[in-house]
Amino acid sequence: MNMAQQLPDALTTPLAEIDVSDPRLYEQDAWRPYFQRLRDEDPVHYQANSQFGPFWSVTRFEDIVAVDSNHEVFSSEPTIAIGDLTEDLPVEMFIAMDPPKHDVQRRAVQPVVAPRNLADMEKLIRSRVVAILDNLPVGETFNWVDEVSINLTTQMLATLFDFPFEQRHKLTYWSDMATDSPELSGGQADPEERMSALHDCLETFTRIWHERDGAQESFDLISLLKRDPNTADLVERPMEFLGNILLLIVGGNDTTRNSATGGVLALNQNPLEYEKLRANPALIPGMVSEIIRWQTPLPHMRRTATRDVEFKGKQIKAGDKVVMWYLSGNHDDTAIDNANEFIIDRANPRHHVSFGFGVHRCMGNRLAEMQLRILWEEIMQRFSFVEVMGEPERVRSNFVRGYKSLPVRVHAL
Repeated sequence: MNMAQQLPDALTTPLAEIDVSDPRLYEQDAWRPYFQRLRDEDPVHYQANSQFGPFWSVTRFEDIVAVDSNHEVFSSEPTIAIGDLTEDLPVEMFIAMDPPKHDVQRRAVQPVVAPRNLADMEKLIRSRVVAILDNLPVGETFNWVDEVSINLTTQMLATLFDFPFEQRHKLTYWSDMATDSPELSGGQADPEERMSALHDCLETFTRIWHERDGAQESFDLISLLKRDPNTADLVERPMEFLGNILLLIVGGNDTTRNSATGGVLALNQNPLEYEKLRANPALIPGMVSEIIRWQTPLPHMRRTATRDVEFKGKQIKAGDKVVMWYLSGNHDDTAIDNANEFIIDRANPRHHVSFGFGVHRCMGNRLAEMQLRILWEEIMQRFSFVEVMGEPERVRSNFVRGYKSLPVRVHAL
C-alpha cells in the first residue's frame, strides 16, 4: 500500500483488501472502523498482500485468547512482530521463544518484579513522580510526553538495570530504535542510524555485564541474568543478549510511557469520566486498568503456525503468520460491555488483552500498573486539571501505539 495515498475507505473497500498492518492507521488514529468490520464480517481474516507479506488477522477477544494460549500450534519463534527480522540483526529474545527455553530465560529476570521487590520500589517511584510533577510549569503549555511520560519511565528503567543515571536518555533512544524499523512495524527509523544505535546498546551492556559481580543482594536485571546458571553465559551469545536487553527495555518503557500519555488524552476526551475521578480518587486503581485497555500500548503480537490447522473454519498452513490484534480484542463489544467507551469505574476493568495470555503474559504488568497508579495519585493531589491544549502527534507504527508529543497545561488545585 502506497504510503502517499489516502487510507482506503473502511466500509466500501473489498474485504480482502482490508490491511490493518498499514502503520498509518495508528499514526492517524483511524483504525476503529477497519477492525469493527473485520470482527463483524471476517474475524479470522487473510490479507494476501501487505508490505509485511501475507498474514492472518485474529480480531475477536476470545479468538486472541485461544491463539495466545496455544504455543504448541502458534509459535512465538522467530519473532513477535508482524515484519520479519532482517539478516543484518538477527536478534533473539525470550518473548520470541517457546518453552522450555523461554521459561528458563524469563525465570532468570522474574525476581525483579516479584511482590517483595515491587513493595520496595513503590517509595522510590513515588519520590520520583513527586519530583517530576513538582517541577512542571503550572499554567504554561508543555509536552507531557517528554516532561512526564518519558522522564518517569526512563528513570524507572535506569533503576531496573542499575544503569548510569546521567546517561538514561540512551535507554529511551535505544527503545525507539528497536521498535521503529520500517521492516518490522512500518516505522521510520533510518536503517544505518538504527544499526549504529543497537550496536552501541550491545557494547554498553556488554561492558556493564563484565563490570557486575552478580552479587546475591543485587536485584538489577543484569545481575539477575548473570547470577542464574541458565543465563550466566548469555553475554557470549551477542544477538541473544541484545535481544533480551531490548525486550526488557521496550517492555519497561514503551508500554507504561504511552499509557501515561494515553490516560491524560482519554480523560480530556471523556470529561464526565474526569469529573468522576475528581469526585472519587479511589477509582484510580480501576482507572489504570481501563487506561491500559483503552490505550493498548502494543496493538499486536504475531505467532507463526507450526502445522496446518483449522481455526474458526479457516485453513491456516504451517509457516503462516497469525497476528493477534490486541487493540481490536480490547474493543470487542461481544466480550467487553461498551468496549468502545472509556469508563473508569468498570465492574471488571482487568478483563482486557493488553498484557497477553498464556506463557507470554506480560512479566512487568504489576510494575506498569503501580507506576500509573502512583502517577495518578500524585497528579490528583496537585492539579485540578491536566488540560490537553492541542492534538497529539502519534508514532507511525503497527507495533507500538505511541505518542511523540501531547501539548498540555496543568492547573493547580
